[in-house]
Amino acid sequence: MRPLEIAHLAKSFGGLQVLQDVCLALEPGERRALIGPNGAGKTTLFNVISGVLAPSAGSIRLFGRDAAGLPVHRRSLLGLGRTYQVTNLFADLTVFENLLLGVQAVEPSRFAVHRPARTYRHLVARAEALLRDWGLWDARDALVRELSYGVQRQVEIVLALARGPRLLLLDEPMAGLSPGERVTVSGMIRRLDGAIALLLIEHDMDVAFEVAGTITVLHEGEVLAEGEAAAIKGDARVREIYLGAEGMFRKGG
Repeated sequence: MRPLEIAHLAKSFGGLQVLQDVCLALEPGERRALIGPNGAGKTTLFNVISGVLAPSAGSIRLFGRDAAGLPVHRRSLLGLGRTYQVTNLFADLTVFENLLLGVQAVEPSRFAVHRPARTYRHLVARAEALLRDWGLWDARDALVRELSYGVQRQVEIVLALARGPRLLLLDEPMAGLSPGERVTVSGMIRRLDGAIALLLIEHDMDVAFEVAGTITVLHEGEVLAEGEAAAIKGDARVREIYLGAEGMFRKGG
């Protein structure tokens, strides 16, 4: 069963057509990068997939189920996880508290508003395991707002994993990071469970071509090209839309 199937998807805002006739499908465990110049519609596509926006036309299926009309939280419960261009964390809570809430979000106990989450031993154990597994144990008691932006990015990825996703959307996880932080976060992406399907928006082409087996190029709201990294690098149409047919492919060939 495919985690994601998009057919003839369109999205417009009034007279502005942002997405048109987008078709895309991911296989279980697939690693795919979604690239394209600013304004191509990449984040809008993520917003439609995750339920933040409703499509104007076309269809989305998540894990074989028609996602039409499903709100964000229902898509999350199906197995969809997501990060955002700007970190979407509880800044005044600790790293541990953020992860505990993330773990609880897919549990029946999320409705038990009169019982503190810390009293559920299995939730605490899961949050602690995530902190240890992803190298954030030493930061567990730090308030998120006191962390560097790079560490906040790491926390957001782990928070998305706390819900046990089968499909993960990462929206520009390298944006705003230092070179050292990029190495750390790209390492996290490479370490993801091979059973998780990944769709990644990334402007760092070195990262995109390194972590993704398939590349989809979005341009002016349409799929311009799709294929393996070598084919995309050699596509004259793709070169033409980036920096005068030069810069983005200069590094690493």
